[in-house]
Amino acid sequence: MKTDSLAARIAPILIALGLTACARPQPVEEARIEPGISQALAQQRAAKLSDIRYTLHLAIPAEQEADIPGDMSVEFTLKDTEQPLQLDFRESADHLRAVSVNGRDSQYRFESEHLVIPARELRAGANRIDIRFIAGNSSLNRNPDYLYTLFVPDRARTALPLFDQPDLKATWKLRLDLPADWTAMGNGAIDTVTETAGGKTVQFQRSDPIPSYLFAFVAGEFQSVTRTVDGREMTMLHREPDPERLQRNIDAIFELHAAALKWLEDYTGIPYPFAKFGFALIPAFQYGGMEHVGAIDYRADSLLLDEAPTETELLARATVIAHETAHMWFGDLVTMRWFDDVWTKEVFANFMAAKIVNPSFPEVNHALNFLVSHYPGAYSVDRTAGANPIRQQLPNLNEAGQLYGAIIYDKAPIMMRQLEAILGEDAFRDGLREYLENHAFGNASWPELIAVLDRRTPTDLAAWSEVWVNTAGRPEFTLASAPGQLTLEQRDPAGKGRLWPQRMDVMALAPGHIDTAPLRIDSAATPLDPNNAGADLLFNADGFGYGLFPASLATLGHWSELGELPRAALLVNLYEQMLEATGPAPMAYFEQLEQFAASEQNQLVLDLALYYLNRIYWTLLPDTQRNAQAKRLEDTLWQGMLASPEPGMRKLFFEAFSNVAVTPAAVQQLLEVWSGEREIDNLPLSERNRIQLSQLLAIKLPQQADAILQQQIAQTRNPDEVRRQQFLLPSLSPEQSVRDAFFESLKDERNRQTESWVLDALGNLHNPLRRQQSERYLLPSLELLQEIQVTGDIFFPKNWLTASLANYSSASAAKTVEDFLAARPDYNAQLRMKLLQAADPLLRARKIREKYGD
Repeated sequence: MKTDSLAARIAPILIALGLTACARPQPVEEARIEPGISQALAQQRAAKLSDIRYTLHLAIPAEQEADIPGDMSVEFTLKDTEQPLQLDFRESADHLRAVSVNGRDSQYRFESEHLVIPARELRAGANRIDIRFIAGNSSLNRNPDYLYTLFVPDRARTALPLFDQPDLKATWKLRLDLPADWTAMGNGAIDTVTETAGGKTVQFQRSDPIPSYLFAFVAGEFQSVTRTVDGREMTMLHREPDPERLQRNIDAIFELHAAALKWLEDYTGIPYPFAKFGFALIPAFQYGGMEHVGAIDYRADSLLLDEAPTETELLARATVIAHETAHMWFGDLVTMRWFDDVWTKEVFANFMAAKIVNPSFPEVNHALNFLVSHYPGAYSVDRTAGANPIRQQLPNLNEAGQLYGAIIYDKAPIMMRQLEAILGEDAFRDGLREYLENHAFGNASWPELIAVLDRRTPTDLAAWSEVWVNTAGRPEFTLASAPGQLTLEQRDPAGKGRLWPQRMDVMALAPGHIDTAPLRIDSAATPLDPNNAGADLLFNADGFGYGLFPASLATLGHWSELGELPRAALLVNLYEQMLEATGPAPMAYFEQLEQFAASEQNQLVLDLALYYLNRIYWTLLPDTQRNAQAKRLEDTLWQGMLASPEPGMRKLFFEAFSNVAVTPAAVQQLLEVWSGEREIDNLPLSERNRIQLSQLLAIKLPQQADAILQQQIAQTRNPDEVRRQQFLLPSLSPEQSVRDAFFESLKDERNRQTESWVLDALGNLHNPLRRQQSERYLLPSLELLQEIQVTGDIFFPKNWLTASLANYSSASAAKTVEDFLAARPDYNAQLRMKLLQAADPLLRARKIREKYGD
């Protein structure tokens, strides 16, 4: 019999928040108007508002800096008029030009990011608010000849006055006045296009019901391609100037979307639920993709791959397409009630994407791809002092962006595989179908899904979820042996006595013989076959379990006998043990990785091994050891490239060689490749590859930097890439004063608008070869973090930290982070976690180098 454990746990929380049925919300007149959207305000509005319809008109000028005037109507049904009504608008009061309510001028007030409508102007039942305003710019992503909206999680209110919360779904009717040579895409299909004296007006059909963060449009100088695949019309917008690159990719892009849609319709039993399907490829887009209904946005380079892409790149493209398409059902059709459950839409998108790409890549080991795609990322957070649970509390939506990260994108899919294993694939799928059907075009929470799944298994899923979903961290496993006994012991590193029930495979490796056995872990001590006491054991050999597993370098002696997946699992286990300073010494592991990388034939395993090699080389080896290894490593990677007949493998080796090359001979080889003086068979270099190479050379050959960079800009055909390179020039300068001035310029929000460019620039400033000169930027970078959280998009704070800290290992850099936090005991809790996550490699590197000698 199952206890009602979930209800028992949340009842005290509901009482504390005043959210039980008998609690009466405090009238807004009596409460302070808070910035952001508090959970209490969101719940009060959700209880009173329904049938919301927006009609929006924006006049977008060609000039990037000119104002965008707008007018909109908000129609809705209001349950009662006991309280004034707050609309969200995070702009200055002068952006509001006129407001009328139900046909009369409003005596509204503007306070703490809210347009407050007096209760006396409202009526129970149907209402209409008309607003003339100047749109805010911070989330319109304006560029010289295009713009695009990006409103997740609460940034619609930075552009428009509206109800910006996920459980107030609404329909949108959008009209855009545009320059004559611009085109546009929105949530709804284009209804009419009317030529005007100054340009054109595009009227869109009213959208399906969507939350505010999914309202979107793209407008600008784009090319449009429309195709019908499997009976469904799709439109793609792009700005790619290279016709060969476009033609090389376009068929796959449409076919992968069609395959994802068909798979999801079959799996969910629900036909594609929206009126239209389209997507836009945007240069320097902040994320890989964003799931706007009918108008998905992608980073152009994520889909338009260069010639001879690696297997990792092909899988990444298919995965991001499958991920964003899966969101049409998981997140768009059924949306979380509050952003504390934002992870639910992301986990299902990632989890389904892993299933969707399988049929399109029958030759790929998908269990291996799952392991290398998710485990390093999940462990990179869960091993840290800043680890966060999958599901986090969120008192105000203005902090929702801080919930995103590797835990929801990488750990949550691992958790979901364990959950599917508990129920079985059919019961799991049937539960998801019931969940989607029950909440279609509405909202739901994780406990509601757990309740649906709970009926399909004797396991207490609420108790299971409490550990896996509601708490942070990973279990640590150790081997214990006694005469006639061998036990795998699970320990909670936080000392809370938690247990992570899970299943995995364990391999017993003996000379000439491998024995694989399933392992079900339901307690603190799990008996193993005592006959394996003398064998080398490989835990999580199937990439299904989760935790810090025992591993030793001796197991690498069986490398040639292992399959692809066990090899990758062993690399991960050893790397995690090395970072705990309980496993192999960095130099010993480095030498083994170098040896096996030279002969590895699987691209996914090779990519993982090369990543670990790079991290150890730059952050864990003392300078003397690294300098002693440089020539040998360069030769290994160069020869590995030449020995690989496959272009994708050659590309992996060449990129690794480019990153580590420091000796004059190796850098000269790079220069000759970039200039075209040296050509390498089966290694086609695209314009993007040459741009990347030119920037590495600018750092490695500072006296030639200006000439190399100017020549590359002159040879670049893509105008968007030219703008990016010009932005990056000062970050690549050989002059310290120029780099200092550039870093100072990043303190101005206007210079951080194109976030992907800023992150590239930080990578240049903090290149490992410049660490001694750039460590001075660390403290001011940390001091900017709170402002960046307010002004930037959801991934920017963590990415800012990672780009700043990732390449350091010195005691002084570690002390900068520790002193910063020690001086701020009341620092924002979410930002503290992000900082501890990003600083973890630095803090561990300092300890490891102290242990083994620097």
